Amino acid sequence: MAEKKTKKKSGAPRKRRKLAGHSIGLPPQDLAGAAPAAIEELHHDIDRDGGRVICSYREPFGGHWLIMAALPIEQVEPTPYQRNLSDTHVRKLETVIAKLGRFLDPIIVVRGDPNDKGIRYWTPNGNHRLSALRTLGAKSITAIVVPEPSTAYKILALNTEKSHNLRERALEVSKMYHELAALDGLNGATEESYALEFEEAALITLGLCYLEQGRFSGGAYHPILRRADGFLKKSLRAALEIRRERSKTLMGLDKTVCEKVAALKSKGLSSPYLKSFVVARINPFRFRPKDAAPLGFDEVLERMMKSIEKFNPEKIRMQDLARSGGAPEE
Repeated sequence: MAEKKTKKKSGAPRKRRKLAGHSIGLPPQDLAGAAPAAIEELHHDIDRDGGRVICSYREPFGGHWLIMAALPIEQVEPTPYQRNLSDTHVRKLETVIAKLGRFLDPIIVVRGDPNDKGIRYWTPNGNHRLSALRTLGAKSITAIVVPEPSTAYKILALNTEKSHNLRERALEVSKMYHELAALDGLNGATEESYALEFEEAALITLGLCYLEQGRFSGGAYHPILRRADGFLKKSLRAALEIRRERSKTLMGLDKTVCEKVAALKSKGLSSPYLKSFVVARINPFRFRPKDAAPLGFDEVLERMMKSIEKFNPEKIRMQDLARSGGAPEE
């Protein structure tokens, strides 16, 4: 009798990437050596700023030069597009650092032009650690100084202090987008060329919605936007205007959705997932064949607007809600 094969459980975790078939990067003996002129110049700049270089070295994966330095803590600030500080997380870091009597996790910084306060060093991933050290009264902070200022805009790939929820990620991307769009000398970079930094196009549109409406229910629309919203092959400044129009359209749709939700509540239907239920009912991808032609953002929103206008709360029964799933991530 043949053995029964065990079925793979649905929703099984994604397998980890396989080990590379060959080694890459640098061996330990090649991480130190004579630094190039640009690193030597950065070394002198750090000294002039009141810092002290501990060492310069090549990181082991890509072989890029970095500097480990101690910087005056008053000379370091978080990049302006980061999420708000979590007071709980900062308090926890303060307790751990004070208990250990050691600061063992250097932050990443880039050196740039001074702002109106004279701040030159910006950290894309060390806001909570920086705040904790300041509260504890530290005079300096150890940092890995990256020579390329553009690294500051890799925040979504580098930031590992705390997991992001959808709202935090979208707001972070939106703030970063505005910062980049305001910069000169991007060498004709398009929105598409910043795909790594922005992670996904839907986060840009949702971030603009969150900036306008802090309690916007982005989680209800995120699965749809991920399929419909793509990166634009336009400059950031030109693309920003398109993004603003898209966010206005989405917020207009949400206003009508909220009216339908209110109508459902008025007839006695109660569920924490009412909005998700309504949005699912007007999802243009709901019964769309997998091999159908892709839908663009404008077409998707237009179809959703037409569907929500036809949505009749009087036809919805409690058993319809019972069959719906839970709320998406927010």
